[in-house]
Amino acid sequence: MAVDALRDAAGPRYAHSLPGRPAADWEPLGHHLRAVGDRAASFAAAFGWAEVMRVAGALHDVGKFSAEFADYIKCSSEGDVAPRGPDHSTAGARVAAASYPGPLGRMLAFIIAGHHAGLADAEGLDRRLAADHAIPGYDGWQAHTPALPGLASLRPTANFIPRSEKGFGEQFLIRILFSCLVDADFLETERFYAKARNEPIERGGGTNLAILKDRLRAHMAQMAAQAAHEHPGRLNELRTEILHHVTARHTLRPGLFTLTVPTGGGKTLASLSFALEHAVRHGLRRIVYVIPYTSIIEQTAEVFRAALGSPDDILEHHANFDWEAATDRRADDDEGADGLRKLQHAAENWDAPIVVTTAVQFFESLFANRTSRCRKLHNLARSVIVLDEAQTMPRRLLRPSMAALDELARNYGASVVLCTATQPALRQIDGFERGFDIGQDRELAPQPGRLYSELERFEVRVEPLPVGDATIAARFAMQNQMLVIVNSRRHARELFDAIKDLPGAVHLSTLMCPRHRRAVLAELRTRLHEGAPVRLVSTSLIEAGVDIDFPEVWRAATGIDSVAQAGGRCNREGREEKGRVIVFEAEGRGLSGEMLRVWQAARAVLRRDELKPLSLDGIREYFAELYWSVGEEALDAAKVGDYVGILPAISERHGDLSFPFESIAQAYRMIEDAMEPVVVPWKADPDDKDAENLLFRIASMPRPARGDLRRLQQYTVTIPRKLRGDWLAKGVLTPVHPGLGPAVLKFPDLAHYSAATGLDIMNPQLRSAESNVWSF
Repeated sequence: MAVDALRDAAGPRYAHSLPGRPAADWEPLGHHLRAVGDRAASFAAAFGWAEVMRVAGALHDVGKFSAEFADYIKCSSEGDVAPRGPDHSTAGARVAAASYPGPLGRMLAFIIAGHHAGLADAEGLDRRLAADHAIPGYDGWQAHTPALPGLASLRPTANFIPRSEKGFGEQFLIRILFSCLVDADFLETERFYAKARNEPIERGGGTNLAILKDRLRAHMAQMAAQAAHEHPGRLNELRTEILHHVTARHTLRPGLFTLTVPTGGGKTLASLSFALEHAVRHGLRRIVYVIPYTSIIEQTAEVFRAALGSPDDILEHHANFDWEAATDRRADDDEGADGLRKLQHAAENWDAPIVVTTAVQFFESLFANRTSRCRKLHNLARSVIVLDEAQTMPRRLLRPSMAALDELARNYGASVVLCTATQPALRQIDGFERGFDIGQDRELAPQPGRLYSELERFEVRVEPLPVGDATIAARFAMQNQMLVIVNSRRHARELFDAIKDLPGAVHLSTLMCPRHRRAVLAELRTRLHEGAPVRLVSTSLIEAGVDIDFPEVWRAATGIDSVAQAGGRCNREGREEKGRVIVFEAEGRGLSGEMLRVWQAARAVLRRDELKPLSLDGIREYFAELYWSVGEEALDAAKVGDYVGILPAISERHGDLSFPFESIAQAYRMIEDAMEPVVVPWKADPDDKDAENLLFRIASMPRPARGDLRRLQQYTVTIPRKLRGDWLAKGVLTPVHPGLGPAVLKFPDLAHYSAATGLDIMNPQLRSAESNVWSF
């Protein structure tokens, strides 16, 4: 096709090209705008903003009507090396701001201007909207889109309930609307290319929640009957009572709930049972199960798959391959001349019936600004969100985190379940003046105080003096089966080195990839059941939800909640002889920062003889000491520009919706130390080629399959960002796929990986691969 024909303002305009194919096969721009608008509207209908998003879709790419974009898109069709694309998103933002002066136009401008580069700080948006910011002309766009509706017809169909924190609801809404637009744009682009290439689309679908609910009912009935036959006793009676009581509460109206069950009470499947029954009863769309640690996602997902008999309906989302952060920040609208660059991100959008994800992934996404992190947010509307181990929300981000959860329940039809054995004092009735408005009538468990008394399976003892590794090693030698949990990967490695010659010595940490950890845990369970020696040194990854049972557990200085979680690995099946949990300060390993503060609050409770530390009263005292003695400013302490606190930064700029989205995203970091995932081709034995075949398949495809990238999570280990960069520069790490570049890196072999301790980042010298066959 001639350049002049493409440049003609009255001639055809295209959203996406197909390299090597005639323009007749390309996607007309008008078609793309309507399709994105319709899909974005369907997403926003869940919370009453459908028509606003139809407008956003119609305007998001009107800048592609420019002659400059016509030249740009032509480059790829003829095999030329395309330059960076012209700015095409500013045009739609300007049209929106001019067409709807006031808050609505401002909101639309934010999400349209950022639909490739991400939500900017207000100053960045204002620069692009200013008259002296030059952009290509886009005359003629009106002929390809329906007339813009009047303001009256765009009124939301749902009433939004305002919050006491000024501006929070507005900025949250902008981020959710942004999610609708970004996901619709991704999906429509993906649909066009899949259809053109006759490829399957790997998104959407899934089994109806009503069917999953019935499957879970049958599974739980079978489990209860089997437990009553094989393990009769009060413990299983209590688990059955908890399950039935929790499930029966599903008729309660959607909103905020607590589920307070001691460790070993069966709260994982009880919470899933409630979630499915509740979702079906109230027409909610999916279950999102949020877990504090990457290390136990695999186990929880496997439990759910076994219970539901439905592996394809459960999405595990943990390894955060941050495509946008790992690549250079190109021009705002650089999606590639053929539109394919944005598809390389392959980001999850949480459209599965059940999503199992990490707290880091969940909460950081709620405050994110990048497209790949935000696109899934609209799928949280009218969902059931189960926040497992709710007490693990970082104290310095507690108030904004609570505000986001409350907003989802308040204005997006979500039900949020704070599920834990150690319920933090986050409710108004707990004494938190600005806490959650959750009354006792919203507690799902039957009489939590009684459950704590009846499910007491171990005694807690505190060592009066610091304990050295030699003392712990000597105790290991005396005990056939014992678990020690320490606070760092380095300490775990060094303590393991001190006992590695004892029978059954095992190490477990996040320096081992998930599939490796799963294999180790499976072997450990077998050995424990058989009474064989098991002397395990682990980091805190083992604490939350890992189904494993030791008669004696030692826990390095930590919070009361972590002591309770460590106790959950002790005498799990309620043998007559109580288990022992020993809390100790590790000699020569001082605590600092947040860890020190947590230990100080715990120690104050542990030293009170009249108070059982793991009773409801003890837990309440601990959280009261941890949260309220330091003042509310410590609960929102992230720095956003000149402001201390995310909520103040939002509140001070709410008047004209001048929110600092990018700065908030940079400030809200649950893990302050920068860590990045890398891929390890781990082998269960010398003949195991699963990782090797997976990596080969990914590398050989023009665009990696979404399912393969998901499976790659099973082989990831997180390492410090600086070390990752050093190893990339030295060639120790290489890209998994040329098109993904440094976004996803792998080790070519197992030279850095030990069968006993995982990835060696403390002494990063290459070893021979012969030493890396897994064994005990």
